[in-house]
Amino acid sequence: MQQAIINFLAFLPDWLEIIVISAIPVVELRGAIPLAILAYDMSYLQAYLLGVLGSIIPAPFILMFIPAILKWMSGTKIFGKMASWIIAKGMKKSDKLTQYEFWGLFIFVAIPLPGTGVWTGCLAASLIGLDFKHSMISVTLGSATAGIIVTALVAGGLSLF
Repeated sequence: MQQAIINFLAFLPDWLEIIVISAIPVVELRGAIPLAILAYDMSYLQAYLLGVLGSIIPAPFILMFIPAILKWMSGTKIFGKMASWIIAKGMKKSDKLTQYEFWGLFIFVAIPLPGTGVWTGCLAASLIGLDFKHSMISVTLGSATAGIIVTALVAGGLSLF
């Protein structure tokens, strides 16, 4: 899948390609930073900055619009099941966020594992009604931390070889 995304975006300059890839759900900066460093020979700093920037671009839109979009989808025959699945996925991840709010969201986004990240964190935050401003700050800090972790892992892996 990663190769298909790279091929599809090949017409873009490398830096913009990394921003776009890091804004894609599931891939986010966990895939964009290693790609930038390993495939495009970008510096660690450049890969980190582009990855974090791209990953937080969708955040305000998810936080502001996803509840209304999901409500509309739930009322349709075509998208109703998909909306239910998305809501269930977001609510499944929301238990710790409800308890710890800002720091729970931060930790959730900061841990670069599958099923975590900006998209899922913003989805859960919006579904449980966390404050927009605090959510944006938390998600931005979490994404920056995840970027540091991913960049360090790539750098550590390269130093082994």
